Amino acid sequence: MTSVRVTSNDSHFGQDVTIRQFRLAADEPPTLGGDDAGPTPCEWMLTALGSCKAITLKMYAERKGWKLDRVSVDLTYEAQAGEAKIEANLTLEGDLTEEQRQRLREISDRCPVQKLLKQPTQIQTQLLAQTPD
Repeated sequence: MTSVRVTSNDSHFGQDVTIRQFRLAADEPPTLGGDDAGPTPCEWMLTALGSCKAITLKMYAERKGWKLDRVSVDLTYEAQAGEAKIEANLTLEGDLTEEQRQRLREISDRCPVQKLLKQPTQIQTQLLAQTPD
Protein backbone atom coordinates (compact mmCIF):
# COMPACT_ATOMS: atom_id res chain seq x y z
CA MET A 1 0.00 0.00 0.00
CA THR A 2 1.18 3.51 -0.80
CA SER A 3 0.03 6.45 1.26
CA VAL A 4 0.41 10.21 1.02
CA ARG A 5 -0.90 13.01 3.24
CA VAL A 6 -1.96 16.35 1.75
CA THR A 7 -2.89 19.21 4.09
CA SER A 8 -3.90 22.78 3.29
CA ASN A 9 -1.42 25.38 4.46
CA ASP A 10 -1.69 29.14 5.07
CA SER A 11 -1.40 30.16 1.42
CA HIS A 12 -4.47 30.53 -0.79
CA PHE A 13 -4.43 27.15 -2.58
CA GLY A 14 -1.13 25.75 -1.25
CA GLN A 15 -0.90 22.22 0.08
CA ASP A 16 1.75 20.54 2.22
CA VAL A 17 2.50 17.04 0.98
CA THR A 18 4.02 14.37 3.21
CA ILE A 19 5.33 11.18 1.63
CA ARG A 20 7.25 8.98 4.06
CA GLN A 21 10.11 11.25 5.27
CA PHE A 22 9.70 13.76 2.42
CA ARG A 23 8.06 17.18 2.75
CA LEU A 24 6.85 18.64 -0.54
CA ALA A 25 4.40 21.27 -1.74
CA ALA A 26 1.62 21.62 -4.28
CA ASP A 27 -0.02 24.85 -5.42
CA GLU A 28 -1.49 26.64 -8.39
CA PRO A 29 0.13 29.43 -10.40
CA PRO A 30 -0.86 33.07 -9.82
CA THR A 31 -2.95 33.01 -13.02
CA LEU A 32 -5.29 30.59 -11.21
CA GLY A 33 -5.18 32.39 -7.86
CA GLY A 34 -2.34 30.44 -6.27
CA ASP A 35 1.02 31.49 -4.87
CA ASP A 36 3.09 29.22 -7.13
CA ALA A 37 4.71 27.62 -4.06
CA GLY A 38 4.98 24.21 -5.70
CA PRO A 39 4.03 22.17 -8.75
CA THR A 40 0.36 21.89 -9.68
CA PRO A 41 -1.46 18.59 -9.12
CA CYS A 42 -1.29 17.88 -12.88
CA GLU A 43 2.46 18.55 -12.85
CA TRP A 44 2.82 16.08 -9.96
CA MET A 45 0.88 13.50 -12.00
CA LEU A 46 3.20 13.99 -14.98
CA THR A 47 6.18 13.77 -12.62
CA ALA A 48 4.93 10.42 -11.34
CA LEU A 49 4.46 9.09 -14.87
CA GLY A 50 7.82 10.33 -16.18
CA SER A 51 9.72 9.10 -13.14
CA CYS A 52 8.06 5.71 -13.35
CA LYS A 53 8.87 5.33 -17.05
CA ALA A 54 12.52 6.29 -16.50
CA ILE A 55 12.97 4.01 -13.47
CA THR A 56 11.28 1.10 -15.26
CA LEU A 57 13.64 1.51 -18.23
CA LYS A 58 16.75 1.74 -16.05
CA MET A 59 15.72 -1.43 -14.16
CA TYR A 60 14.91 -3.32 -17.38
CA ALA A 61 18.17 -2.33 -19.10
CA GLU A 62 20.17 -3.24 -16.00
CA ARG A 63 18.55 -6.70 -15.88
CA LYS A 64 19.34 -7.21 -19.58
CA GLY A 65 22.90 -5.91 -19.24
CA TRP A 66 22.22 -3.12 -21.75
CA LYS A 67 24.28 0.08 -21.69
CA LEU A 68 21.56 2.64 -20.90
CA ASP A 69 23.34 5.63 -19.37
CA ARG A 70 20.53 8.16 -19.07
CA VAL A 71 16.79 8.44 -19.64
CA SER A 72 14.98 11.74 -20.13
CA VAL A 73 11.20 11.90 -20.36
CA ASP A 74 9.51 15.12 -21.51
CA LEU A 75 5.76 15.10 -20.85
CA THR A 76 2.84 17.32 -21.75
CA TYR A 77 -0.78 17.13 -20.69
CA GLU A 78 -3.62 18.69 -22.63
CA ALA A 79 -7.36 18.52 -22.07
CA GLN A 80 -9.87 19.82 -24.57
CA ALA A 81 -13.52 19.12 -25.23
CA GLY A 82 -13.71 16.39 -22.59
CA GLU A 83 -10.70 14.49 -23.92
CA ALA A 84 -7.32 14.28 -22.20
CA LYS A 85 -4.00 13.55 -23.87
CA ILE A 86 -0.57 12.93 -22.36
CA GLU A 87 2.41 12.93 -24.66
CA ALA A 88 5.66 11.37 -23.42
CA ASN A 89 8.86 11.85 -25.42
CA LEU A 90 11.79 9.60 -24.47
CA THR A 91 15.47 10.36 -24.94
CA LEU A 92 17.67 7.33 -24.35
CA GLU A 93 21.44 7.83 -24.01
CA GLY A 94 23.85 4.94 -24.16
CA ASP A 95 25.34 2.34 -26.45
CA LEU A 96 22.08 0.76 -27.61
CA THR A 97 21.03 -0.92 -30.84
CA GLU A 98 17.93 0.31 -32.63
CA GLU A 99 16.20 -2.93 -31.60
CA GLN A 100 17.04 -2.28 -27.93
CA ARG A 101 15.82 1.33 -28.20
CA GLN A 102 12.48 0.17 -29.64
CA ARG A 103 12.12 -2.49 -26.96
CA LEU A 104 12.75 0.12 -24.26
CA ARG A 105 10.06 2.35 -25.77
CA GLU A 106 7.61 -0.56 -25.55
CA ILE A 107 8.65 -1.35 -21.97
CA SER A 108 8.15 2.30 -20.92
CA ASP A 109 4.42 1.89 -21.64
CA ARG A 110 4.29 -0.94 -19.09
CA CYS A 111 5.38 1.08 -16.06
CA PRO A 112 3.08 0.83 -13.01
CA VAL A 113 1.94 4.47 -13.09
CA GLN A 114 0.91 4.26 -16.75
CA LYS A 115 -1.01 1.07 -15.99
CA LEU A 116 -2.75 2.87 -13.11
CA LEU A 117 -3.68 5.84 -15.30
CA LYS A 118 -5.08 3.63 -18.05
CA GLN A 119 -7.20 1.30 -15.95
CA PRO A 120 -10.52 2.13 -14.35
CA THR A 121 -9.76 3.02 -10.74
CA GLN A 122 -12.24 3.26 -7.90
CA ILE A 123 -11.76 6.36 -5.77
CA GLN A 124 -13.66 6.19 -2.50
CA THR A 125 -13.79 9.50 -0.63
CA GLN A 126 -14.88 9.40 3.01
CA LEU A 127 -15.54 12.30 5.32
CA LEU A 128 -13.76 11.89 8.66
CA ALA A 129 -14.66 13.63 11.90
CA GLN A 130 -13.02 17.00 12.43
CA THR A 131 -10.09 16.80 14.81
CA PRO A 132 -10.24 19.17 17.78
CA ASP A 133 -7.57 21.89 17.94
